Amino acid sequence: QDKHEDVRRAAVQELAKNFKDDPNTKTFLKEHATQDKHEDVRRAAVQELAKNFKDDPNTKTFLKERAIQDNHWFVRYAAVQELAKNFKDKPDTKFILKECVIQDDNSNVRRTALQELAKNFKDDPDTKTFLKESAIQNNDWYVRCTAVQELTKHFKDDPDTKSIFKERATQDDHQSVRCAAVEELAKHFKDDPDTKSIFKERATQDNHQSVRCAAVKELAKHFKDDPDTKSFLKERATQDDHESVRRVAVQELAENFKDDPDTKSFLKERATQDDHWLVRGAAVQELAKHFKYQPELFEIYYNCAVNDPFECNEEDEPNPRRIALEIIIEQFPQHPQTLTLLRDRAENDPDEQVR
Repeated sequence: QDKHEDVRRAAVQELAKNFKDDPNTKTFLKEHATQDKHEDVRRAAVQELAKNFKDDPNTKTFLKERAIQDNHWFVRYAAVQELAKNFKDKPDTKFILKECVIQDDNSNVRRTALQELAKNFKDDPDTKTFLKESAIQNNDWYVRCTAVQELTKHFKDDPDTKSIFKERATQDDHQSVRCAAVEELAKHFKDDPDTKSIFKERATQDNHQSVRCAAVKELAKHFKDDPDTKSFLKERATQDDHESVRRVAVQELAENFKDDPDTKSFLKERATQDDHWLVRGAAVQELAKHFKYQPELFEIYYNCAVNDPFECNEEDEPNPRRIALEIIIEQFPQHPQTLTLLRDRAENDPDEQVR
């Protein structure tokens, strides 16, 4: 009767916990799992029913019904998890999970059903086939992405897995799936002769910046000893048409080639010449991180703090002028120009966060 779902949910949980031996409790939980108007309460009732009455022959049937018929994905999601957790030894559980992957209208439910299928039925020969098909054919990119990850987790030694990853990294029509395939290739198949070529191709030719970012990161991480990698990173840091990719290339160059005599000069150039504040800020940060307390860099930080053309925006990213000021305060507190600079910026900077 309480008008707030949080109170009803708490009451359902405490009733199940403290009065599960009462013959009416099970019936009461079933009633609230189907009739309460809020999904949080129905979900709690489903979970408590599974936890406290899993030995009841009707519980599995009830969970199957909720996994398919409830009108809110949150409840179906919970029912799928409880079915897999408590009834994985029942042959029709696998069938229900597959049905949910294919037919449920919510991505979270489909993804969870696939994960539970892979985890609980990995020894079933049909599971591997179903995961492969899902990675390629499912019309939900979230499911394809999950299938790629689950194939890695449970079937990375299967000869088809690597081929599927290569194909998904280049041919999938959603950037998140291509990203996932690139990352899994790097994690498990970096020694394959095609992997480096795929990364280079994705880093330059993919039409989405998130995939190019992932490819640049993995290339730098796994192939930094390749003589071409440094020049490739420099190229991406200057020529890519998206600031996110240029920023990642700057960061990876600094991280992996900080001992190269050209790296500092390159970072100084990017800190002043890139046309996007995201890249300039990253270059300034990497200079301060890898070339600490070097007096020659004070001028770079000073010019950035005074002259960087950043204008306020709604993105939650720091102003390069602010980054440069914080570096000066930390690394050059006694420099004769520091206090004057702070006074000037506190009064004159157009960005209130900097002031």
